[in-house]
Amino acid sequence: MDSQDIRYRGGDDRDAATTAMAETERKSADDNKGKRDQKRAMAKRGLKSLTVAVAAPVLVTLFATYFLGTSDGYGNRAKSSSWIPPLWLLHTTCLASSGLMGLAAWLVWVDGGFHKKPNALYLYLAQFLLCLVWDPVTFRVGSGVAGLAVWLGQSAALFGCYKAFNEISPVAGNLVKPCLAWAAFVAAVNVKLAVA
Repeated sequence: MDSQDIRYRGGDDRDAATTAMAETERKSADDNKGKRDQKRAMAKRGLKSLTVAVAAPVLVTLFATYFLGTSDGYGNRAKSSSWIPPLWLLHTTCLASSGLMGLAAWLVWVDGGFHKKPNALYLYLAQFLLCLVWDPVTFRVGSGVAGLAVWLGQSAALFGCYKAFNEISPVAGNLVKPCLAWAAFVAAVNVKLAVA
C-alpha cells in the first residue's frame, strides 16, 4: 500500500509539473502572439509610410507636369535632333525618377538617417523642388538657358543626395544612381534645347 501512495503522489507531482509546463507554454504562446501582432502592426505602419513616401513625390510631380506643363515649343525644338526623346517619355521618366528618389528617401528615413544627417533631407528637398521648377522654366517659359541652370542645380543636389544617402544606406545610394544617369541625359537634352 505504501508503494501505491508513492506512485500516486508522484503522479500528482507529475500532473502538477505538466500543468505548470502547459501554463508556461500557454503564456509563451500568448507572448509570441502579442509579438506577432506587434510586428504585424509595425509592418502595416511601414507599408503605409512607404506608400506615402513613394506616392507623394510622384503625385506632386504629376500634378506639376499636368498643370504647369509644356507649351507647344518643345515639339519644334525636339525635332531638330533625333536623340531627344518625346515629351511623354521625358515626363514618364521624371515620374519614375521621383518615385525612386521617394523610395531612397524612405530607406534613409527608416534608418534614422535624416536625424543623423539633416543635410540629406535638405538635399532631397532641394533636388525635388528644383525638379518641379525645371519643367515650367524650360518648357512653359521657354528659357533653355534658365532651365539648364535649374537642372544643373538639381543635378548637384542629386549628387549630394547620392553621397549622403550612400553613407546612411548603400541600397538608397544605389537607387539614386539611375536618377543621376537620367539627370545627365536631361542636362544634355537641355543643352540641345538651349542651343536650338
